[in-house]
Amino acid sequence: MRPAHRLRQILARFRDTEAGVAAVEFALILPIMLLIYIGSVEASALISVDRKVQNVSGAVGDLVARAKENLTLTELQDYVRVAGGIMAPYEPAPLQQIVTQVSVDEDGVATVVWSRGYEHENPKQSIAHGQGDEYPLPEAITAIAKEQFVIVAEASYKYRPLFGIVIDQDIQLYRENFYLPRFGGQIALN
Repeated sequence: MRPAHRLRQILARFRDTEAGVAAVEFALILPIMLLIYIGSVEASALISVDRKVQNVSGAVGDLVARAKENLTLTELQDYVRVAGGIMAPYEPAPLQQIVTQVSVDEDGVATVVWSRGYEHENPKQSIAHGQGDEYPLPEAITAIAKEQFVIVAEASYKYRPLFGIVIDQDIQLYRENFYLPRFGGQIALN
């Protein structure tokens, strides 16, 4: 048998055989399916953490805005600790929180009355805003808060991806909430 004839027979058998086609197609599509699956898991975790950061910011701001006239540093730290528990089951260590009271004058200029910063539920004043500094409030908040006070609660979180395959770098999440004190007037921080 000549080599050319033998080669034609092998190619004909290969052409007529369909048993391995499904396995080859599956092998080609599997990496793409895995990337889509891992990407969707990463995206869901990121969305979940972002919602938790929003809840932390909202909870702390709401609790501070409910104070009548005075708020102690111990109460504020308790609020921060409780809100840090909202991050479960995610690691709370990368969580930073800043609570600030801002005074808005009749011209709409907002200045910091007091501000406290927390990193992983522990005080860290270096991340807080300076007393007397101008604070950039959104126009909508400034319009309704003229000649009043605003409680600003900020939360930030450095999200580290679960697998690092689809999303391969840390993502900084940040949320900010604004509240008018429930009982009006300034809330003194003692």
